Amino acid sequence: MELPIYYLFVLAIPVACIAWTVTKEEIFKEARLFCVDRSKNCQRLIKRKFFYVFTCEYCFSHYVTILILLITRYTLIYPDWRGYIISFFSIVWIANIYMSLYNIIRIDLKKEKIRVAKEESELHADEEK
Repeated sequence: MELPIYYLFVLAIPVACIAWTVTKEEIFKEARLFCVDRSKNCQRLIKRKFFYVFTCEYCFSHYVTILILLITRYTLIYPDWRGYIISFFSIVWIANIYMSLYNIIRIDLKKEKIRVAKEESELHADEEK
């Protein structure tokens, strides 16, 4: 049974969510800081690269995608191993577009908060005069 193409966009959502949360959000901060340290200070290259994966949302999204594909068995275009390869790279690409858009939105929200805080402080300063 071949699944519709829009499943690609749906499956990329949990990939993006998991990859972003693990590599960027506060809840995993301590683990991420440990991984950053190990990615810089381990003696062996393979260990440094292993820990680096948990600090990079792009890198981590590849491993999350593998897990999602194992769970869903989603393929694109071909129903065999070729379909898994195409769906793998497609999901990673879409998930990273989602994360980039999310990052842009977050930056805009932070800029707006800073602008509002500045305006409020200016208003309070004018009121005090």
